[in-house]
Amino acid sequence: MSEPILLLAQRDGVATVTLNRPQAMNALSRALRAEIVRTFTRLAADPTVGAVILTGAGRAFCAGLDLKELSGESGGAEETAGQVTGGDVVAAVSGCPQPVIGAVNGFAITGGFELALACDVLIASPTARFADTHARVGIMPGWGLSQKLSRTIGIYRAKELSLTGNYLSAEQAEAWGLVNRIVPAEGLLPACEALARDMLSCVPEVVCRYKQVIDRGYAETFARGLTIEAEASREYARTLTPELLSARRAGVQQRGREQTRS
Repeated sequence: MSEPILLLAQRDGVATVTLNRPQAMNALSRALRAEIVRTFTRLAADPTVGAVILTGAGRAFCAGLDLKELSGESGGAEETAGQVTGGDVVAAVSGCPQPVIGAVNGFAITGGFELALACDVLIASPTARFADTHARVGIMPGWGLSQKLSRTIGIYRAKELSLTGNYLSAEQAEAWGLVNRIVPAEGLLPACEALARDMLSCVPEVVCRYKQVIDRGYAETFARGLTIEAEASREYARTLTPELLSARRAGVQQRGREQTRS
């Protein structure tokens, strides 16, 4: 029996999704795209899942669309531009209500780069490499890379990457604010799991609402973002009681004392 192309492990509220086509650098075949969409749709509706970790098996996070497979598909260039059979994997990941931590263990290329940008937090190993090769392959992006990358690292840096197709090292990605931090390869998943547990220690419904507010505001002007935050704050405030706030405040104070001592 062949290995599954996607692995899912769930433990203590954390779901770890592993792209499992290491021989193809986890390239996004039609089957893998469909499996990612199916898995994230299921996780989004699972109340026992508070955070998700996305990573790849082998030496790559994801090498992007499977160009060997696409060369034989009838959709041609239009499909490679983002409207691919199997669903929009980037929308499935970015639309997940729970926070998604990207454990970038190696190459994240073009569509794989877009998949990484769909995560909420990126932790990288020293072997992580990012590249936007759309211009080299001769296709246009269709999963948001042209817009999100410039908003993440700045328009001039984004143009340098996208208009050359050059690779970006883990160290430079950290310096440019693309990844949160770099950890040793053997500590990548443990670091992501520890971060996920920190997220789980917060109020679950607030974490999901907060993520939504940040994402909605990010896509708008600053003024509109402030309005979105104010509306969400007023709506959630109606669900609170003094007793509930008092109990939560005590928990925050205890955590502060513990972290100060460590």
